[in-house]
Amino acid sequence: MKKIILYIIALLPLLAFAQEPQSFAIKVKVGNLNANSRAYLIYQLGANRVIDSALITNGSFSFKGQILTPSSALMVIDKYGFGLNTLDTTADNISFYIDKGEFAINSKDSLSKARITGSKINDDNKKLLADLSPVIQQAKKLKAQENAATREQQNTAEFQNAMQAKHKELELAQKAALKIFILSNPDSYLSLLALYSVGGPSPDPTEIDPLFNSLSDALKNTETAKVFKKSLDVLRNTAIGVMAPDFTQNDVNGHPVTLSSFRGKYVLLDFWASWCGPCRQENPNVVKAYNKYKDKNFTILSVSLDKPDGKASWLAAIQNDGLSWTQVSDLKFWNNQVATLYSISSIPANFLIDPTGKIIAKDLRGNDLENKLEEVLGKL
Repeated sequence: MKKIILYIIALLPLLAFAQEPQSFAIKVKVGNLNANSRAYLIYQLGANRVIDSALITNGSFSFKGQILTPSSALMVIDKYGFGLNTLDTTADNISFYIDKGEFAINSKDSLSKARITGSKINDDNKKLLADLSPVIQQAKKLKAQENAATREQQNTAEFQNAMQAKHKELELAQKAALKIFILSNPDSYLSLLALYSVGGPSPDPTEIDPLFNSLSDALKNTETAKVFKKSLDVLRNTAIGVMAPDFTQNDVNGHPVTLSSFRGKYVLLDFWASWCGPCRQENPNVVKAYNKYKDKNFTILSVSLDKPDGKASWLAAIQNDGLSWTQVSDLKFWNNQVATLYSISSIPANFLIDPTGKIIAKDLRGNDLENKLEEVLGKL
């Protein structure tokens, strides 16, 4: 949970741009370890993961290297020199950021209690984690609540929807804290990284634009910002308020189905796959909404991201989950042409389209789907 903002690190290897490497140097002093003790540093250099190591002498060691952009890093101490592969989560470690230049990490006894000095991005990260502390604590309590439930309880739609609603509350609280940080720190590289977290896998340009525009010109001119802006521009084609891009794809019987043929109805364009656990968990909510509103000018068109050899699994999942509406797929996995057209990077994902063909909502899950349908179609 300490890394609630830092999951965006997983996206950074995708941001491999042509730019000059910059040097860094880290001086570390932790206690008085000697003998075979060794420290390991793990960080990202473009698309490559770097693992470096250093012997510890009287608690002191150092690292030097190069980075393309500020990078998240993990430093861990191998107290007995048994090797990195022998270490587990109990090993003394610290997560931080590497930026160009020199900075220091110091502690009397352990990395986990160390103080980082001489690094603006780590100062900013400390400030951000303090802002996120209430969210982190609530997330821990929610996790404990989930773990305390029996397997039978966890498998019920009621429990899953309740947990999903609570997770959404936390997500909104996290977003609020991140937005305040971004607006208050327009020069911080961490603000740019925080934009990835605010946007999630499918950012809404109308939400992100004001935040991006608030960044300093220097930050907006970095390669990371340019790549982010480019990806955001692509998403404008499927933003709320625009006309849903039309397409044609074959159904389970090989017959072509065109999105625009559903004009005149509210359509939930739903992306899923038989191999996707969260999708299968969400399907009961989709079935419930369909059965409730199918006679009120509402239908669903599902696009499956199943694999080339997955047609049997796709058909079985349709039957087992009771998905009685139109299903299409080209069985090209993540290269599904409709998924590419709609810039789908994670599933489940959906778009609610009005009778004119305009996107009016997206990523409606759990009770949110039924609440939105009630809003536009009325109570039953």
